[in-house]
This record gives sequence, C-alpha cells and structure tokens, in this order.
Amino acid sequence: MKHEGKAQQAAFKIVGASFLLLLAIFAAGFVGKVLGGIIVAAATALLAVWIIFILFTLYFFRDPTPQVPSGRDLIVSPAHGTVDCIDETTVREFGDEKCKRISIFLNVFNVHVQQSPVSGKVTYLKHTSGLFINAMKADSALHNENVLIAFEPSGKPNEKIGIRLIAGLIARRIIPWVGVGDDIAAGERISLIQFGSRVDVYLPVHYKIRAKLGDKTVGGETVLAAKE
Repeated sequence: MKHEGKAQQAAFKIVGASFLLLLAIFAAGFVGKVLGGIIVAAATALLAVWIIFILFTLYFFRDPTPQVPSGRDLIVSPAHGTVDCIDETTVREFGDEKCKRISIFLNVFNVHVQQSPVSGKVTYLKHTSGLFINAMKADSALHNENVLIAFEPSGKPNEKIGIRLIAGLIARRIIPWVGVGDDIAAGERISLIQFGSRVDVYLPVHYKIRAKLGDKTVGGETVLAAKE
C-alpha cells in the first residue's frame, strides 16, 4: 500500500533524534563534571592566591606612627630600611655642591611610607623619569626614576637637606604627598614608594654622621646625623 511504513519511519527518526539528544546531554554532563572539577580546583587555588595577595598588600602598606626623637639639629631617617652606603657626593640639582650622602635600601618587607628628616619648609621637588634597575645598587639614583625633595630646616635659611626617592626593579610608582612651600614637622609622612626601593639623604658636609653601615633604620625615629 502506498506510503505504508512512513509513519513508523518518522517515529524512528524522532526516536533516533531523541536518542542522539540524550547522548549529547549525557556527554555534556560528563564533560561538565570533569571541567567543573577543574574549574572549581582552579578557582580555589586562585582564591587562595588572592587572599595571600590581600594579606601581603595590607602588610606592605602598613603605616606605623613614629616616635620622633626630641633634640636640636637632628636628622631623622626618612625611610625604613638598611643603611648600605655612606659617602660624599654632589647633587646636580643643587649646583653640584659637595655633600654627605646616606643611602638606605628598602626591601619589599620594609614599611614604604617616608617621613620628613627635619622640621622646616619644602623648597624644591623634582620628578625625573628613568629606568627601573635593581635598587640594591647604590648608584641606581643615576639611572632610575626618582623624586628629589629639598628642605630648609626651621631657623636655618642657609641650609639645605635633600632626599631622593628612588624607584627600583619592582617599585614603579613614587607618590609625593608634599609640595613646594609646605611647612612640615620632622617625622611627618611625606611620600610613598611602592614595592622595593631606595632613599638617599643629602646633608651639608658639616653634619656629623651617626649612622653606620648595616644599621636598620626606622622612618621618623632613627637619628642619622646631627649638626656639629
């Protein structure tokens, strides 16, 4: 009979299509289960890394309040770190005037907020673009991005104290919080360098250095030098 069996063929086609759909659903479920486990494991690992990152970031950006020492003509450390260079040099921006230098290296575990070394007025601030070589090298100031800040100590209009905030291999941002003309107190927060760096302190030659190589400094507290 004409068209006999076509209904059954249509039924078989529908059954076959539904069977293929069912197989696809089972396959998708299996793949999803496998990938889901991988995704969950990866997400868990990423969450753990993120939590560690949060804890380290909060630790890195800690900002203790210094106990500023009392006394006249003291130069307190502007940075937390290790004194690894004490010498004499010249500063081009200050007319190549000879001065004493104390250089402090900051590793990634040091506090990275800087304090004013003296009470007085900010008289100079200059940002210089540069490289990002390892700040463990004392001469990195010659090549790396840096910010030079000069202070006129209170009551000493003819004196100049300078610090240079130096970026390093990891430190890629220097954020000054002061500007020219600002009056500041010794130990006052003045800047932030992010993730490992160096700070150079420039002093008139008649200042007596109290710091020694290898000293661990506390910003706003450790006395680096005093006027003779």
